[in-house]
Amino acid sequence: MRATLATVALVATSMVAVSFLVPLALLLRTQVHAEATAAAQQRAAVAVAALAQSSQPADLAPVVARLDSSDRLCLHLPDGQVVGTTHASAQMLGQAVQDRESVSRDVPGGWEYLQPVFLNPDRVAVVEEFVPQAELVRGVTRAWVVMSLLALGLVIGSVLVADRLGARAVRASRRLSQASAALGAGHLDVRVEPAGPADLYEAGLAFNSMADHVKQLLATERELVADLSHRLRTPLTALHLAVEQIGPVQGAERAATAIHHLEAELDSIILAARTPLSTRPVDPSGAIGRRDGGARSGQSSARSCQVAELARHRVGFWSVLAEQQGRACTFEATDEPTPVRLPEDDLAAVVDALVGNVFRHTPQGTGFAVSVQRTAQSVVLVVEDGGSGIEDPAGALSRGVSTGGSTGLGLDIARSAADLTRGDVRIRRSPLGGARVEVLLSLDSEPRRVLVRPWGHRRRRAGEARRITQGA
Repeated sequence: MRATLATVALVATSMVAVSFLVPLALLLRTQVHAEATAAAQQRAAVAVAALAQSSQPADLAPVVARLDSSDRLCLHLPDGQVVGTTHASAQMLGQAVQDRESVSRDVPGGWEYLQPVFLNPDRVAVVEEFVPQAELVRGVTRAWVVMSLLALGLVIGSVLVADRLGARAVRASRRLSQASAALGAGHLDVRVEPAGPADLYEAGLAFNSMADHVKQLLATERELVADLSHRLRTPLTALHLAVEQIGPVQGAERAATAIHHLEAELDSIILAARTPLSTRPVDPSGAIGRRDGGARSGQSSARSCQVAELARHRVGFWSVLAEQQGRACTFEATDEPTPVRLPEDDLAAVVDALVGNVFRHTPQGTGFAVSVQRTAQSVVLVVEDGGSGIEDPAGALSRGVSTGGSTGLGLDIARSAADLTRGDVRIRRSPLGGARVEVLLSLDSEPRRVLVRPWGHRRRRAGEARRITQGA
């Protein structure tokens, strides 16, 4: 931007300087030429007065010597005698005598002026005045050099002034741009010091006001989420007491376990909502501790997990319900490491959302398959079923859009997790006949040691699944 402003100043000032300098230089040259010829004509007028008094060479010689010491003045007498040094051609002298009027023209080496003098009707003398070329342009070159230097100084000065003014505007706009990028990356406390021209100063004030408003809106939203989640505690507590009063009847244990899990989820939501934004980590996509579609906020995206191990565990959990509903459930996974830069809870939410969609939107008895594959740069999590498929894949990937009567956030959970790892989500037709959802997750370039849940833990989770689904 500074270079552009300097270039504009250079072009504009140069055009102005040239538009004034060229006419001024020509006018100066014309003025010097006019002054030199006027001086020559004055000397010729004095010689004319001397001829009017006497036409004798002896009387005219001192006059010529007094008027001119550079052999520029010459008197041509009627009898052909010449007093002084002549520079005129015979043709010019004949024209002046014949026409009996003054003659002036540029000649090689200077400028010639001839003035006829009538001594009597038959006798005509001619006064010749010659001005050399050096006299016609005396001082012009020096004046042109001085004007050129002044114009050059004017151009350089205007460029420097424009650069200084541009630097002030550029610094202000660069600070505003950096603050905007930081705000977009999730640093909500960033502000700018308004500076620069009036427009940029107002833009800085508007940016600060916008950042304050955004921070206030997010704080209000967090409080609203926390309050709404906390309000659910009362009916949950009442429900928990009612279940305890029921006693050891069929289904009571399953209901108590479900209530316990729901309370744990509410606790995590309240904790995430109460966590200050300034303490939340910034993920590569620019969000702060974000996990769209129901993932727990505040989890660090820098943690990594093994996709194959986690998917195997979650499929084991869902396989209990699949067995009760008569669904064929298969799982395949690569033996290679499959680390991705996602927390385990986030990836578990992806698997649960995709498998849960199968249970919600396909009739009982519909089989499904889950597989984990690895490519050179990514891990592909595939969930496919034998249902009727998804009629509008593009619409299904839009947040909050659903054609199956749900909230439309299930696939958005997978898409958000894929975005955090710079991956992608694809929906295709499955060989089983239904939908095939592929979640591409970029491999973690620096895999960390991840503690894998022991088999006993999986068995306990499977037991919990049986209790939850018992009697379904």
